[in-house]
Amino acid sequence: MMKEPKLVNAVNVLFLICCVLLSLWAQPVCAQSADSLLAARLDTLVANELPAGSVVGISVFDLTEGRTLYEHHADRLSRPASTMKVLTAITALSQSEADAPFRTEVWYRGRIERDTLKGDLYVVGGMDPEFDDEAMDSLVAAVAHFPFSVVQGTVYGDVSMKDSLYWGSGWLWDDTPSAFQPYLSPLMLEKGTLTVTALPAAQAGDTARLLCTPVSTYYTLVNGTKSRTPSAGPFRVTRNWLENGNRVTVTGNVPSAQARTINIFSSERFFMHVFTERLQQEGIHCNGYSFGELVRDSLAVPMAVHETSMQAVLDQMMKESDNLNAEAMLYRLGAQASGEKQVSAKAGLDAIRRLTKELGLTPRRYKLADGCGLSHYNYITPELLVTFLKYAYSRTDIFQHLYKAMPVSGIDGTLKYRMGHGTPAFRQVHAKTGSYTGINCLAGYLKAKNGHWIAFAIMNQNVLSGRSARAFQDEVCLELMKL
Repeated sequence: MMKEPKLVNAVNVLFLICCVLLSLWAQPVCAQSADSLLAARLDTLVANELPAGSVVGISVFDLTEGRTLYEHHADRLSRPASTMKVLTAITALSQSEADAPFRTEVWYRGRIERDTLKGDLYVVGGMDPEFDDEAMDSLVAAVAHFPFSVVQGTVYGDVSMKDSLYWGSGWLWDDTPSAFQPYLSPLMLEKGTLTVTALPAAQAGDTARLLCTPVSTYYTLVNGTKSRTPSAGPFRVTRNWLENGNRVTVTGNVPSAQARTINIFSSERFFMHVFTERLQQEGIHCNGYSFGELVRDSLAVPMAVHETSMQAVLDQMMKESDNLNAEAMLYRLGAQASGEKQVSAKAGLDAIRRLTKELGLTPRRYKLADGCGLSHYNYITPELLVTFLKYAYSRTDIFQHLYKAMPVSGIDGTLKYRMGHGTPAFRQVHAKTGSYTGINCLAGYLKAKNGHWIAFAIMNQNVLSGRSARAFQDEVCLELMKL
């Protein structure tokens, strides 16, 4: 009778062991089954929903469980368009000085006697892509507080932070004067662009009233508009860009308020022209401007500084796919990573290549040409994008900045009108879009129904219908949401 309890206990223990073993055996079987179902659904999408004549590369990784969920030509080289910004952002955020603000400074060298600066004034550029009209007024006002009204020397723009190349490798000459193709410089005002707003006159056929931001004599304005006159043709703003000129011509019908933004040739000259104009308006006499590097010796005195946070630059770069912000981030990344005083795009791209190698991939397998994705020379893979996204997720300091900056499905940025109300993906996808003619990509994060975090990259190539490519990508995301 005393042995029965021991027998019962032994049976119970054996039963528990069997349950544990069964559970351990069942988990991978269930996972394999779920993976197979997902693969079948995604394979069906690729077979039936991929736009005719196009190809796609897809990589999907479960960050919660640390395993690959699906791959379809994940190692296929593709043009990334603006998903190139993912690599730039993550590499920039991995730097020890990532949180440092973008700075534009004003210094003087010399001495102030009575109401005269016997020396030179320097505006030192730091590649701040968010420096706007209000920031310019603030900087000028700070200088105007100093006790002088005459600059006896020269007002210099210091653009020594980068080389003199104002366009990225492979950028298209005929994209200018579009605002999305800026002229790169350490000194940029309103992203090196001019916004022209036309207001119709009370009488049909009369010339519309034009308002410009920023206001300056740096450009000239030709008004060829007609108010409420359809025969005048579509509203258009351009400039004599083939001559690198800044004669801005506004033509066409103005039925209601219309606004257009174009780039202006030579960002640093535009900046310095407006800066010296506004100094004059504040009663500070100066003899134009030139360009030169500040020597920070005992005669150099700081006067004013304007700072833009890294997060503000990153938010605009990712949510609105701002090319200027991405290139500014690339150059600053290059400066931080290399320690060089004057940097080129290569310094930033080399930093991306080094991180690629650190993450276990071979940099020479890819072609990196710029930081924003405008260049048609860029060639990367879905696998590379997901590898960077995995790395960012593993670093809380990087992930918090990146996730906050990415467009959110149905909410904001370039995903504002995708996967919106009424779909399971609403608010659940944080991802970077990328598109130009023939190319459409999407890469980022989503949270699936099972609570798992997923990193993914979808790179559609050779598809002229952006709508079809976006619909395909949205369907892939919706399938991933079902996990």
